[in-house]
Amino acid sequence: MAYKIILFDLDGTLTDPTEGITKSVRYALTQFGIAEELANLRPFIGPPLGRSFATRYGFDEAQTWRAVEAYRDYFARQGMFENLLFDGVPALLGALRERGKTLYVVTSKPTHFAAPIVAHFGLDGFFARVIGANLDLSNADKPALVREVLDLHPGTDRSGFVMIGDREHDIIGARANKIASIGVAYGAGSPAELAAAHPTHIANTIEELGALLLQG
Repeated sequence: MAYKIILFDLDGTLTDPTEGITKSVRYALTQFGIAEELANLRPFIGPPLGRSFATRYGFDEAQTWRAVEAYRDYFARQGMFENLLFDGVPALLGALRERGKTLYVVTSKPTHFAAPIVAHFGLDGFFARVIGANLDLSNADKPALVREVLDLHPGTDRSGFVMIGDREHDIIGARANKIASIGVAYGAGSPAELAAAHPTHIANTIEELGALLLQG
């Protein structure tokens, strides 16, 4: 299938944000007297932040927002740039644009943070738009975020869209909107998590992802 409109998750798909996210979460948890090893905090990469604090630590609404605000304090100061661009990403995005593809970043991270990260890595020129959550996290769910892109292209056959991400949430967002999905196994999600979500395709490397997106 020759996909025309391509939606990329950010964390774990375009960049490896492990250091910055896990350190930001650890900083937030210290405000509650909770000590965690960074390796235990990798599940925070990808899902909506508030939901992760609430489900993993049983925080109520007030505690969740206190944790989110502490996370953002560290993240805004340094965590957002403790981040690495995956090798081969700029070349892939450039090749896709040369083929006339329309590209979006679709992330549960607030646009307030996501857009500067995309610009920091010099990727902003490849994308039509960066679509993320509001700062109040009112639209952090992937189904709603994916739907925003579809609404920008009314009447376009959904067979031309594809959502790419490293966590089950990306695949769920695609399926909820009846579009194709590609799970990337080089990110934060485990191969078992991706397989259980049943993406249309799985790519183990950037090269495999490019082969899927540039065919046809």
